[in-house]
Amino acid sequence: MRLLIDRPDININAKDDEYGQIPLLWAAENGHETVVRLLIKRHDDINHVGRIPLSWAAENGHETVVRLLIERGDVDINARDHGGRTPLSCAAENGHQTVVRLLIGRGDVDINAKDHGGRTPLSWSAEKGHDDVVRLLTQRGDAEINAKDNDGWAPLLWAAEKGHEAVARLLISRDDVEINAKDSRYGQTPLSWAAEKGHEDVVRLLIQRDDVNINAKDNIGWTPLSRAVANGREAVVRLLIKRDDVDIDAKNYRGRTPLVWAAINGHEAVVRLLLARDDVNINAKDDDGRTPLFWAAKNGWEAIVRLLIERDDVDINIMDGDGRTPLSWAAQRGYETVAHLLMEQGV
Repeated sequence: MRLLIDRPDININAKDDEYGQIPLLWAAENGHETVVRLLIKRHDDINHVGRIPLSWAAENGHETVVRLLIERGDVDINARDHGGRTPLSCAAENGHQTVVRLLIGRGDVDINAKDHGGRTPLSWSAEKGHDDVVRLLTQRGDAEINAKDNDGWAPLLWAAEKGHEAVARLLISRDDVEINAKDSRYGQTPLSWAAEKGHEDVVRLLIQRDDVNINAKDNIGWTPLSRAVANGREAVVRLLIKRDDVDIDAKNYRGRTPLVWAAINGHEAVVRLLLARDDVNINAKDDDGRTPLFWAAKNGWEAIVRLLIERDDVDINIMDGDGRTPLSWAAQRGYETVAHLLMEQGV
């Protein structure tokens, strides 16, 4: 290799036909330290258009090669690839802690550089669950902890939605984190996303904050409790309903309460948890005039029907907007056992 490079007539910038990469790019990408050391001695410019050698080395975690490249005074540490990603962004996404430490040690690194999707290095590391990288980035006083991408997602939203407890813990411990920040498309908070996905440990962390809005509604009126209930997240529901300030009967855009959703989707254990609350409205009607008992009977959820009719305050003969009763729906759909249970109650 040294013999080839030392020849004055060798073209060290020759690009291959398939990918259009020069030898230095290949060596940096694959972590060949000795080859990189030889090549950069011949290069007057190591900042090539597109992805520079530093970007490839950072993405693949080649610490020694990164060190060699940033020792060059002319390296563009914030050079962007075709997606707008910097070397730091690539290293952060892939969890290369030692490379990130090298890059942020440079005073001229842009720690908040956004790619074409509006994502910062902190955003990428939070989504991927790289808590060591998140810790390094947040220790820098200039890291924007609440920076939102093009869809309105801040780092905490990514960590909460993905269930990365260690990352969430780091971010939540910061006084300046916006605990109730919503995304742009759905209007969900970190608590809403964690509740929907069933990330019990992250939910527990979030509700320990006094400033968390436990009843924050998204763009279609769903609260964190509604999301957890509809998806059958029993452990999360248990955590949320322990809070005295939770709105147990919060209605979404269709007028449906958490208990209605639990009955619709057949989540027996969740129904049991909700009914244990003295303040739950067992006869709450949605916009179609249907109560939890209506939906349980209509969908044939025998165990839930049994739980509901055990309550003295349940209205068995209540009519929906079409003038139909729970028994009418059960009979139409052929749910014999459900119909029998209802008739035993004196329907």
